[in-house]
Amino acid sequence: MLLKVLELVGVVAFAASGSLVAVSKRLDIFGVCLIGLFTAIGGGVIRDVLLGITPPTALNTWKFFTTAVLTSLVVFFLHATVRRLRREILVFDAVGMGLFASSGAAIALEAGTSGQAACLIGATTAIGGGVLRDVLVNEMPLLLHRDLYAIPALIGSTVVVACSNLGLTTDVGLVAGTVLAAVIRLLALWRDWNLPGPRLLQD
Repeated sequence: MLLKVLELVGVVAFAASGSLVAVSKRLDIFGVCLIGLFTAIGGGVIRDVLLGITPPTALNTWKFFTTAVLTSLVVFFLHATVRRLRREILVFDAVGMGLFASSGAAIALEAGTSGQAACLIGATTAIGGGVLRDVLVNEMPLLLHRDLYAIPALIGSTVVVACSNLGLTTDVGLVAGTVLAAVIRLLALWRDWNLPGPRLLQD
């Protein structure tokens, strides 16, 4: 039950952030809903394809699909108001990332994958939708911007696997992984942390 609730919260957060990007690109209502939808469920679809779950859960049930589309419509019609909530959206996006990383790892473990596979699939679940969003709007994926996004996602999914190996319940792993990933992401935004890049070449 907790897993389903957390996934729905993540869908709302990612759909809102994705549709805001689409609005900033001046897309029409279909484009905004499409980008919001891809951002919200893209990572989950990739996860299910990797796990051999067909058809993907997000496409086989109405909850995720409908929630993403409704959130995108709200952003489309109220984007001026939503845009003023930029900080709040960043917080929700960080929480959504943590939710998707931890839930993706938990679902992978339930499907019988190894711990390593669960860590990687969890991180892919968290970042997949954002990568699809950026590609569709012709932007360099945030993942490649020296931005601390994939690393917190990987840490969150690893916590879920570690909790499972320690014999703790899935709910403990979900909460711990989500909180840790979200906190690291928010600290990175607040303190402007990023990964080091190469030194500039001298002529």
